[in-house]
Order: sequence, then structure tokens, then C-alpha cells
Amino acid sequence: MARILTGIQSSGKPHLGNLLGAIQPAIALSASAANDGLYFIADLHSLTSIRNADERRNNSHAVAAAWLACGFDTTKNTLFRQSDLPLVAELMWYLSCFTPFPMLANAHSYKDKSERLAEVTAGLFTYPVLMAADILLYDVEIVPVGRDQKQHVEMARDMAKAVNSHYQTSVFVVPEAKIDAEVMTIPGTDGQKMSKSYGNTIDVFADEKSLKKAVMGIVSDSTPMDAPKDPEQDVTFKIYALLASASETDTMRKAYLAGGFGYGSAKKALLELILDKYATQRTVFEALMYDTTEIETELTKGAAKARPIAEATLARVRQVMGF
Repeated sequence: MARILTGIQSSGKPHLGNLLGAIQPAIALSASAANDGLYFIADLHSLTSIRNADERRNNSHAVAAAWLACGFDTTKNTLFRQSDLPLVAELMWYLSCFTPFPMLANAHSYKDKSERLAEVTAGLFTYPVLMAADILLYDVEIVPVGRDQKQHVEMARDMAKAVNSHYQTSVFVVPEAKIDAEVMTIPGTDGQKMSKSYGNTIDVFADEKSLKKAVMGIVSDSTPMDAPKDPEQDVTFKIYALLASASETDTMRKAYLAGGFGYGSAKKALLELILDKYATQRTVFEALMYDTTEIETELTKGAAKARPIAEATLARVRQVMGF
């Protein structure tokens, strides 16, 4: 059985792009009997960009609620909050003492802001070390990531090998990155990749009025309603096709090509599809967020399951390093 690990950013409520591109595929992967899945909410990482305590707590609850609402099985797998196992911060220090400065200076998270050094905190600079600690603390074998995150897994591998080599023993499991070439790019309401930073997201868990406003605000061209339209060039159709069945998509495509079908009608069809497809998830999410007791219970249980693995790894590290 392979142990896999996925970190989930707690930067806000998950949107449609997160569901289709990350959460649903990860839940499908976690359902395999061949995998032992650890999934954690990266609330310590969020401190590099979010300073408000209430916002962080709410974001963590929203992320957990989204995963639970989408059917994540916490009996087979483990869902926990990063900060509930502060052992990761201790391991981060040990790893930082084996991490050369140039490696961190070459990290994307730093280089993206290296021209504005006043904005670079020590936390942002050492961000990759905390990510490595997240992985190495749990004896993880496989880390599913997008191509943009591959560098962080490579750094974790380098740190693990450096420690193993220095002490001439297998202190750490050396992880492998699993890159899914089929990861979907979900278009946002403006046609760019859906992202909170672009302000172009569709919040599946929002109230119906807010959800409608987002969907009806999707960009479209000025082709008259009576004229035929190219569905492959329209953002609304692209999003619809990611959610709909093959037959529903084909029907919509024919309507575009035939003419007499406006973008407003397409957006209404997309809204109805989202409301129908995620009806159960929306109800469960709302209930979980109304009373977060169940969320806290699940996260506490998850931390208790992950703790023995973390403690065993840290015991090995302390032993070889003389602590």
C-alpha cells in the first residue's frame, strides 16, 4: 500500500476550479484500496499571506467542510490540520540546517517576489522547508502535484537525501512526485484560469443569489442572439462542458451552432446544472459551516491518526542528530 499526501491551502473557500481540478480527483485517488491517504489543511503556510486569525479559522473550516461535503472518507484516510501537529515546525528547523541558501533562493515562491524584497519575510523564504517537513514527517512515498509544484517535491527529496547521506542511514523515506498530465485547467468567469487572485471564481457553496451573479457575469462576445456561435470559443460553454454529461454537452453545442440561442440562456443552463449537480454538497457544506463541531471532531480525529507516524519519524531524526 502506497502512502500519499496532499496539502490543501487554507487561503479561502474552495471554488469550482478547486473542486474539479483538485478535490474531486484527490477524493477519487483516496478511494483506492491501494492507497493510504493523508490530506492536511496547510494553515501554517497561510500565515505568509493571511494575518487575520478569524479569517484563517474560517478558511480552515471551509476547506474541511468542502472535502467532507464532497464525500471524503475519513475512516479510510486521514484529514487533519497542519497546526494541530506542531512537530512539523521542529522538523522544519532540522531540515533548514541541511538546506543550502541557493536552493531556497531558487524557489519559485521566493523568486516571484525577489524584486520586491521588502515583501519577502523569512517565512516566505523558508516556505519550501516547511513543505518538505510536511512530506518527510509522514514517511510519504507519493506526492500528487501539479507541474508548478514539482519543484517543492524535488527540494524535499534533496533534503531527505542530504540527511540520509550525512548519517549514512535511511532517516527519511525519499518521496516521489506524481504529476497528472490530465489535470484540468478550469476557466474563470473572465476566461483566464480560475483563481482567487484573479477574482474570477465561481463559488459553488455560495448562496443562490451570489452564485447566480457570478455565473451571469461570465464574459461573452457581442454575437447577436439569432446568429450561430462557436461554442469552443465561449467561456460559459467551456465550463458547462466540464460539468455536463456527453449528451447534455452535445445538445448545448448544437444550440450554439444553430443560432437563436443567447448567451444568457447558456448561463442560466449552467447555473441550473451547478445547482443540480452540487445540491447535496451545498446542503452538507452549509450544515457543517453552521455548526463547526463536526469539522473540529473530524480534524481532531485525523490529527490523532497522523500523530504516531510523525512522532516515529521525529524520534529517528532526534536519535541520529543527538537530541
